[in-house]
Amino acid sequence: MDPRISIVTLGVSDLARSTAFYRDAFGLPLLADKSSDGISFFEVNRGSLWLALYPRHLLAEDAGVEDRPGSFAGVTLAHNVRSKADVQALFDAVVRAGARPVKPPQDVFWGGHSSYVADPDGFLWEIAFNPYSWIE
Repeated sequence: MDPRISIVTLGVSDLARSTAFYRDAFGLPLLADKSSDGISFFEVNRGSLWLALYPRHLLAEDAGVEDRPGSFAGVTLAHNVRSKADVQALFDAVVRAGARPVKPPQDVFWGGHSSYVADPDGFLWEIAFNPYSWIE
């Protein structure tokens, strides 16, 4: 078996709002031919990963778990950028688009520059410049 993550699915409260947020704020390419009125797919890393948005109550039902919003799920997603300046620029853009600022951009103990925002459904995103990682 090859280790991989193929799709990250977020259970969202308003599919149209979240689709617009990820398409317009993060600039993720919407896979219109794969998406429908009930689910949105975005291409990440030139197609090696997809981000899926699916109604939260249906995702909970599909997984066989109780839908209890409002608590930290123990998951964060990261969007790495190429420079410190890019951290600030993306942070500002997503906040303007409706994200809630959680931690403003700042130098961090591990040598990078990082911030956190919460998307419209409260999912935490780290926006970071990591001088030790490679991104395409």
